[in-house]
Amino acid sequence: MKQLNSCALALVAIFCLAGAARAGEISDNVVRVGVLNDISGIFQDTNGMGSVEAARMAAEDFNGGGKGIKVEIVYADHQNKADVGSAITRKWLDVDKVDAVVDVPNSAVGLTVNELLRNSRMTFLASSTASSDLTGKACSPNTIQWVNDAWATGNTTAAAMMGRGGKDWYFITVNYALGQGIEAEATNYIEKHGGKVLGSAKHPLGTTDFASFLLQAQGSKAKVIGLANAGGDTINAVKQASEFGIQQGGQSLVAFLLFINDIHGMGLKAAQGLQLLEAFYWDMDDDTRAFAKRFAARPGMNGKMPSGNQAGVYASTLAYLNAVAATGSDDAKDVVPQMKTVKGKDKLFGDVTIRADGRVIHPMYLFEVKKPDESKYPYDYYRLVSTIPAEQAFRPIADGGCALVK
Repeated sequence: MKQLNSCALALVAIFCLAGAARAGEISDNVVRVGVLNDISGIFQDTNGMGSVEAARMAAEDFNGGGKGIKVEIVYADHQNKADVGSAITRKWLDVDKVDAVVDVPNSAVGLTVNELLRNSRMTFLASSTASSDLTGKACSPNTIQWVNDAWATGNTTAAAMMGRGGKDWYFITVNYALGQGIEAEATNYIEKHGGKVLGSAKHPLGTTDFASFLLQAQGSKAKVIGLANAGGDTINAVKQASEFGIQQGGQSLVAFLLFINDIHGMGLKAAQGLQLLEAFYWDMDDDTRAFAKRFAARPGMNGKMPSGNQAGVYASTLAYLNAVAATGSDDAKDVVPQMKTVKGKDKLFGDVTIRADGRVIHPMYLFEVKKPDESKYPYDYYRLVSTIPAEQAFRPIADGGCALVK
């Protein structure tokens, strides 16, 4: 297949804005994008160095934007600590002349970065920060949020599972902003639509032994056990749920925030039958497969397919760079409004609109993990159950409480 380039992968609206650039400037003649994520902890497979390579791919495909614009990609590990993420971001802002921060899994870190960059020159491309507060009470004129958020993950997953008969729920939830937000959103939907939440067990980030939590969930007799966690926590919970025979006992297991890399890590034997919501799957169509094959061939990737978060880093970085080219500026006050004019086809996420509150809306997909004998080739892991249109997948803008759009 012809190599995807910046023209092929850019959002239509960005590329049709020739002549619409406003007066501005590129600070120190270099656009620096900082990938801030978890390189050594529980999100290293779904983000980590794969996100860095995705950002580098975007810079390469941008190729100067037809204007010889120089781009540098830098990166750092926030170690899932808000104070560490804050210190890195401050240095990038005050010393290193970084113009945009991208990725940032871990909602506590993401919300801290969001506040630091508010009304600064820097743009926050929150492609992995799942807190829906970014387009609610914490909304900022400097922030664009891609891929998942807690509202979409909680409401859309709950709706899809209830549509399949899952009325009674029990939650196993990581006890910080991400898990709490997902459980709250899902609970709100479930109770408003005639379902019941029979209980919830909270666990700390980085839990290895889920036995007691799973026994409580199993004993609740809930039809659906919802895993409101991510990364290594979800992997450990799914593996141990398989050992307990939870799904064989008639209960459904649904993961609110899980990625292809996680399935690969736990194996199809343990993950088979698991339900999950994704914004991106590498094997959806020719365009996603072409991107994924390029990604898998990158240094250090060793044939790994990209996660939705890594695809989001690529898409958001490229959209940002094209907005820089369109405005002639890397200042957030110029770039972010330009990004919010986007409405078109994205090769990785389908029909995309960037709303006034900074939320990027696109279709979401409910998948079921295949059985081992159903998988025909490496990373052939998902069976599509249903597609949730963009306008249904995300919180309506009028309900977000964002001061930017009142």
